[in-house]
Amino acid sequence: MLELPEVLTLSKQANNILSGKTITQVFNAIKPHKFTFYNGDPLEYGKLLVGKIILSSEGHGMFVDFNLSDNAMINIGDGVIVRYYNPGDKIPANYQLLLAFDDGSFLVFSVAMYGFINAYPDRNINNRYYKLSRESISPISNNYTEEEFEKLFVGAKKTLTAKALLATEQRIPGVGNGVTQDILFNAQVNPKQKVSILSDRKEEELFNSLKNTLIDMTFEGGRDTQTDLYGNSGGYRTIMSAGTWKNPCPRCGGTIAKEAYLGGSVYYCPECQKERV
Repeated sequence: MLELPEVLTLSKQANNILSGKTITQVFNAIKPHKFTFYNGDPLEYGKLLVGKIILSSEGHGMFVDFNLSDNAMINIGDGVIVRYYNPGDKIPANYQLLLAFDDGSFLVFSVAMYGFINAYPDRNINNRYYKLSRESISPISNNYTEEEFEKLFVGAKKTLTAKALLATEQRIPGVGNGVTQDILFNAQVNPKQKVSILSDRKEEELFNSLKNTLIDMTFEGGRDTQTDLYGNSGGYRTIMSAGTWKNPCPRCGGTIAKEAYLGGSVYYCPECQKERV
């Protein structure tokens, strides 16, 4: 799923390789995917996009924007996989949208579980989470301070847990269940830990882990569980993920737990991440 490290990686790569290219053809889904969501009718995207020049790309929260000429925009979020192909490359057998460019290269959008592929004639996007992502301070920014993080705790229910705080309702845009696993492990906080009883010191450790883990993930080009614009896995080696949880805990050597919790799997070390009551 697209989370902040991958969003920033994709937008940076898109800026480098796509800027200045003109869209010459638009091809719709080979096989419709019922959990691919579009803005308007995707069959009309060709009329909107053909002839447009890609000017730049921006990443924020869980969204990647492709800014086009004439104020148009393509916007993707959540579970969209986007790939760039060079002229002459084989076209994949299945996709939800394909953009062909004037130099023979092309960009392919596909969805595994669910995702959003939107094309807009202007940049007036009426989406709550999009606006939240645009207007919020990025957690890897110097402007995202401990005081800013502390606002998440103000008025929080006593039952709010660490995973819920970080990974639900886009309280921190771009932070979801995936990146939360390593953030919590590095802070030695249990996913089910009620945040209302965290000590000031532990809150500080969680804040530092949030920033440092996300910075590391972004610097390494995203997580190794995700792929970039060229189909390459990210360089950040996840500690707690579907691909590592059967390994012993890298800190204590104990057995990693995997549980379903709040709409997704959590991976944690019961010894290093003990739940305090």
